[in-house]
Amino acid sequence: MTPDRPAGQTALGKHDIAARIARDIPHGAFVNLGIGQPTLVADHLPADAGVVLHTENGMLNMGPAAQGDMIDPDLTNAGKIPVTELPGAAYFHHADSFAMMRGGHLDICVLGAFQVSASGDLANWHTGAPDAIPAVGGAMDLAIGAKKVFVMMTLFTKTGAPKLVSECTYPLTGLACVDRVYTDLAVFDITPRGVVVRETFGPTVDDLAGRLDLPLIAAGN
Repeated sequence: MTPDRPAGQTALGKHDIAARIARDIPHGAFVNLGIGQPTLVADHLPADAGVVLHTENGMLNMGPAAQGDMIDPDLTNAGKIPVTELPGAAYFHHADSFAMMRGGHLDICVLGAFQVSASGDLANWHTGAPDAIPAVGGAMDLAIGAKKVFVMMTLFTKTGAPKLVSECTYPLTGLACVDRVYTDLAVFDITPRGVVVRETFGPTVDDLAGRLDLPLIAAGN
């Protein structure tokens, strides 16, 4: 799929972030993609990646999103988006799917987030807004069950508030569970020594530190 970055724009669009995540998923990994933008990662995995995608609603070896005549209304991911199946795809009960998630059988999960703290706490199910519909779903099971947790999100809200924070103010999904955060402006690793900036897309590390109001460590330092 063609990335949605306008010419001359440095910050990544959602498809660019998904493609960046796809490049970091190792060959043969078992991966769950959370509801929302993380599902776009499926569209950017190479055909020879050997990555096996798991869905919360009971499917293994899911393929990219279905288009046109390929759409089967009975074949969807956990977000109800029509998907394709790859050779060897299997289907199973919802309870079996959760047993896979809770049993440590997933190498990576990719989740969206409202906030991630500097210590890796994840808040992605409720903002406290009076008109919000809280739905934690399987996110808490994925956050503690997957061997690695990647987060895909914009770095700031529409009002400019940071989503990477020193401490989460929204209800938590999981404690100290996030390993890496992919955003439109930078990629961050959450480590025992602090938040490490792996890569930036426009701003400098100092620029980001000023806007985020938390200490950042440049990769290699």
